[in-house]
Amino acid sequence: MSVLYLILPLALLVVFVAVAGFVWAARRGQFDDLDTPAMRALHDEVSETKQSSETDSGPRERRD
Repeated sequence: MSVLYLILPLALLVVFVAVAGFVWAARRGQFDDLDTPAMRALHDEVSETKQSSETDSGPRERRD
């Protein structure tokens, strides 16, 4: 029974730290836009392949 005097304050401390972390993250804008960062990685990959294909092929020669 005496272990409850140790466990209960530790549980309250863990809950306080979790809530404080959530409030800190929410105020810093961590949950503002959840979709765009995931899509940005896809758009960066497409633009990098376009740039690399343009630089790899070099100047194009005309075929007549």
